[in-house]
Amino acid sequence: MTPRRTVVSEIPTVFIGGPFKGLVQATTGLVDPAHQRRYERLIEHFTQRGWRTLSAHRQEGWGGAMVAADVCTARDFAWMQECDLFVAFPGHPVSPGTHVEIGWASALGRPTVLLREPGVEPAALIAGLSAVAPVTYLDYEDGLAFPTALDAAVRQLTDRVGVG
Repeated sequence: MTPRRTVVSEIPTVFIGGPFKGLVQATTGLVDPAHQRRYERLIEHFTQRGWRTLSAHRQEGWGGAMVAADVCTARDFAWMQECDLFVAFPGHPVSPGTHVEIGWASALGRPTVLLREPGVEPAALIAGLSAVAPVTYLDYEDGLAFPTALDAAVRQLTDRVGVG
């Protein structure tokens, strides 16, 4: 039996994940601007389409308001239980925390879009996860075609698993 999400509202909820600590610059204490723009772009994309967005990056001020490990673990697990969709960069640099979240998503049966970065080879268990969980893969790009491709990937995935 697939665990269902904890219903917070009728608004669809997306949890956006990906590397965090590894992207924080030593000089500023913040996520580097290029990666911040990627996450902001995803947040804006889903917000404009009426989704509630959950993002540790935004919640923790892009690194300026980091919380303790036990706090972020409990919060992120609760978010995973709440969400209708998980969208994440598995990581470059590889993110152990994101891989834990991907594991939670697959164990809870959450539809998941994993964003592949150019030139980055995912771990074998990430690359093969769609064999056992509702996962689709999408090549991330900064171009104008990406939002349309993301919408199509989300629609195809949620139609396949009966969400939405």
